Amino acid sequence: MRTIAFLLLATASALPENTVTIRVNATETVGPFKPIYGYFGYDEPNYTYTKNGRKLVGELAAMSGNPVYIRTHFMLATGDGTPGLKWGSTNAYTEDTWGRPVYDWTITDRIFDTYLQAGAKPFVEIGFMPQALSSKPEPYRPTWVPGAANPDYSVGWSYPPKDYNKWGELVYQWVKHCAEKYGKAEVESWYWEVWNEPDISYWHGSPEEYDKLYSYTAAAVKRAVPAARVGGPASTGPSGANAAAFLRQFLEYCNRGANSATGGTGAPLDFISYHAKGRPSVVDSHVRMGIAKNAGDVDQGFAIVRAFPKFQTLPIVLSESDPEGCAACSARVYPQNAYRNGALYASYTAAMIKNIFELADRRRTNIEGMLTWAFEFEDQPYFDGFRTLATNGIDKPVMNLFRMAALMRGDRVQTESSGRVALDTMLAEGVHGSPDVDALAVRSDRGISVLAWNYHDDDVPAAAAEVRLEIAGVPRTAARVLARHYRIDETHSNAWTAWKAMGSPQHPAPEQYAALEAAGQLQLAESPRWVDVRGGAATLEFSLPRQAVSLLELSW
Repeated sequence: MRTIAFLLLATASALPENTVTIRVNATETVGPFKPIYGYFGYDEPNYTYTKNGRKLVGELAAMSGNPVYIRTHFMLATGDGTPGLKWGSTNAYTEDTWGRPVYDWTITDRIFDTYLQAGAKPFVEIGFMPQALSSKPEPYRPTWVPGAANPDYSVGWSYPPKDYNKWGELVYQWVKHCAEKYGKAEVESWYWEVWNEPDISYWHGSPEEYDKLYSYTAAAVKRAVPAARVGGPASTGPSGANAAAFLRQFLEYCNRGANSATGGTGAPLDFISYHAKGRPSVVDSHVRMGIAKNAGDVDQGFAIVRAFPKFQTLPIVLSESDPEGCAACSARVYPQNAYRNGALYASYTAAMIKNIFELADRRRTNIEGMLTWAFEFEDQPYFDGFRTLATNGIDKPVMNLFRMAALMRGDRVQTESSGRVALDTMLAEGVHGSPDVDALAVRSDRGISVLAWNYHDDDVPAAAAEVRLEIAGVPRTAARVLARHYRIDETHSNAWTAWKAMGSPQHPAPEQYAALEAAGQLQLAESPRWVDVRGGAATLEFSLPRQAVSLLELSW
């Protein structure tokens, strides 16, 4: 490692300014490349089966050979199924005039059917509280106005049940129904997560009451399907003291707490979930991302899990991991969210994927998923600045970052970059000086893939990096390798810039819409070409603009 670092410095000093040398040693495996990118979620369950919702679910499922998991809020909320920003309902549970349960799985089935028919799987968030079970049922449906304080958002749906036994029976009947409809083996492959962010206003109960809810929920899931995966607590970013304390007390409860549902000790825990968010701001009239906060949340959660020997090897799913916390907060109202339409969102996410893997390696934890809380909003203006993967059926650049990741196969291998921002610096202060020009590489039996990016927290114009990519570990029997170079930047895989070039139409003509669909797909930066191999090594050189992402695929 020291030799590689020395060579990088020596090479960098001999090259022109703004040149970055990235070295990949494909003979040195550092860990598996798990498909942590294949997890997605959103607030509004009723958008799932709209025209563009179905289209997006199909694209998500098709992008990867691995299962793609999808999570959504409000799966048990009371209402008529009309979608709205930060709201949804299924009417799964009501009661008759005698207080007897009435179960109706019509809408929940419609949501799960959409996932499964496309080839995706549910990441089931068990919540929120049906009105008939809420300990404070009025008011129930929330009021949410973009830009307002919204004190009446977390209302009746966010309260503990007035009867935990009825709640447990609701969960049991739901899981039992799913096993009967979809098959026990299928349901065993899903995640069943208890609630969402119970350390803040999504839960109007104490931590102890959440633990009680968890115990009744987990017992019900296991009673219906004993091998089903149940977990939580889906709490907020543990770089905050209160959130860290909540996650810690939950793990202590699952470890050796008094289980109010079973009378035993501890509670079933098959995976651990918590959230990690960045904190963008506006500085000198431009957006400054907050990647340090996002990475810090990840790291502090890993540290807490490592403190519990019983849970050290459990899968961890960051069941929301994003640049900030409100997908429905449009950049038109919240200017700090203006990163969402362009390539910056993609380069940020690429850097975070590597951060998450390296933090998990350092903390020796079992990272399973990094869930992106972004989907689509039906019947909203084109490119209105929501945190979405697509707008009116047109894919945004960030969608192509996930397509890039899904093309990568094999094990992670050693990379070194003269332009990298060190992980500890990223944690402490983000990327405020030199840009983070770095890479993540994987090797399979027949190829090497290198994901490279030029990321900076500050979204301001800057010179491109001239990248020299040196790849060692190509089989010596290969005289040449076929190189494919995919790119996300201003002019590649970027429907937003194509839309602006058209004059930003809100009612594109059919031929314009077709052109935008094509611009939203993953594109090559250049034609595929053969690259000579000498002594088991290949070298490629290319220009990498600020906030751009490249995927280099070498195959033989």
